[in-house]
Amino acid sequence: MQHIFKPGTDKNKPTLLLLHGTGGTENDLLPLAEIIDNEANILSVRGNVLENRMPRFFRRLAEGVFDEEDLINRTEELHQFLDEASEKYSFDRNKITAVGYSNGANIAASLLFHYENSIEQAILHHPMVPRRGITLPNLTGKRVFIAAGTNDPICAPEESEELEQLLKAAGAETKLHWENNGHQLTISEVRTAASWYN
Repeated sequence: MQHIFKPGTDKNKPTLLLLHGTGGTENDLLPLAEIIDNEANILSVRGNVLENRMPRFFRRLAEGVFDEEDLINRTEELHQFLDEASEKYSFDRNKITAVGYSNGANIAASLLFHYENSIEQAILHHPMVPRRGITLPNLTGKRVFIAAGTNDPICAPEESEELEQLLKAAGAETKLHWENNGHQLTISEVRTAASWYN
């Protein structure tokens, strides 16, 4: 997977896994890492799927309708990539904080839905429920921050609430933060996520 790795200055800090939204690249969320933790490792990944020449992390059938088979396969691909990257760059595989926006937040949520120990915690900006009707792994000890917009036309408020409930039921410690905005990523939600992280 095309990516950027930047070693941090504090080896005890987690690695920040940055996952962009549709049409983004591995450069998009680098400024967020500076705000969240400027001493942590950064692993920023580009999605392997193209939709109208725009990178994404998995295919969709329509707006808000995921290609579930592709989602499962791409989630496994990312999970394995994290195994390989941790060996290549010598970072602690058990201390990864995913930071995702929109499509990137969805694949990060999918890691939580499918793997008990893929990531330690997650900051999800405007995520949706990746899959329904499955049993989640035991997420006790995982921390998840969800930033949602009250007027988000892509991700309805009920979707964010449902995602939080599913994660909570699996044992995760969650925080749902509301912005009176749409689907855009705002500096205020990034700063709130940073104080939650710290």
